[in-house]
Amino acid sequence: MVLNSNTSHANHHSFILTGIPGMPDKNAWMAFPLGFLYTLTLLGNGTILAIIKVDESLHKPMYYFLSILAVTDVSLSMSTLPSMLSIFWFNAPEIPFDACITQMFFIHGFGVVESGVLVSMAFDRFVAIREPLRYASILTHDIIGKIGIAILTRAVCVVLPVPFLIKRLPFCRSNILSHSYCLHQDAMRLACASTRINSLYGLIIVIFTLGLDALIILFSYMFILKTVLGIASRTERINALNTCLSHICAVLLFYVPLIGVTMIHRFGKHLARVVHTLMANLYLLLPPVLNPIVYSVKTKQIRRRILHMFQRRKDRA
Repeated sequence: MVLNSNTSHANHHSFILTGIPGMPDKNAWMAFPLGFLYTLTLLGNGTILAIIKVDESLHKPMYYFLSILAVTDVSLSMSTLPSMLSIFWFNAPEIPFDACITQMFFIHGFGVVESGVLVSMAFDRFVAIREPLRYASILTHDIIGKIGIAILTRAVCVVLPVPFLIKRLPFCRSNILSHSYCLHQDAMRLACASTRINSLYGLIIVIFTLGLDALIILFSYMFILKTVLGIASRTERINALNTCLSHICAVLLFYVPLIGVTMIHRFGKHLARVVHTLMANLYLLLPPVLNPIVYSVKTKQIRRRILHMFQRRKDRA
């Protein structure tokens, strides 16, 4: 359904989501890979959560933050699941206007939450390496709970205006979106009025949340590296850095696709639309799938527990 120029905002009831650009007949081929990725996300993050819950030796600040990251990854994936299923499984690309705005809120909100969780995990590593003797007394259950509430509150506060900024715009152009889910910048370009306020607010969010978080993480690791280099024993230096590897991988998995999507959106307009779609999907699907794998491989305690769990099942069989 494409709306003509005489259609008012009040009659603009839905958007049309895009599957594989230029190849709508190939959408069905994406159903099983996407289903596999979503299943992997649920199994991987669910396993991490279950292991941390049952193993009391993992009831430590580092693993509490990892639990929050796993919940955030699952929530982010579930935010895109309804529209992905409707396109690739049921060939129903139309999404109601209010449902699109709701999905937009959750996608952007959980993106900001994930960035905040990565900052808190950087702070966790900073305290663990800088103040190892005071680690448990600094990051108490109460402090971790307050950090979690602060992360969620910040995300809600900065993203809450977005639906209202979109709803105030009149839409009288094509209602076909560029992706298989709703994003603020994607819906904004379809408006037939000035979107300066939307663009400015979006830029402010990016700078003062994702941009600021990236700088905080960078400075945290500068201090961590300075502390590690001051350790006399080479073995202790390597052990200290090894505790940061999983988090560094998680940061790269989140920010590298984000930067890639931003760069392609700004400077890659000449590229094929399928490239834009692929990068946009990787940005949202890659971290939730790979984070549990990274932490399972790089974190000795979790890896040992997973191997022990499989060994017990094998013995029972």
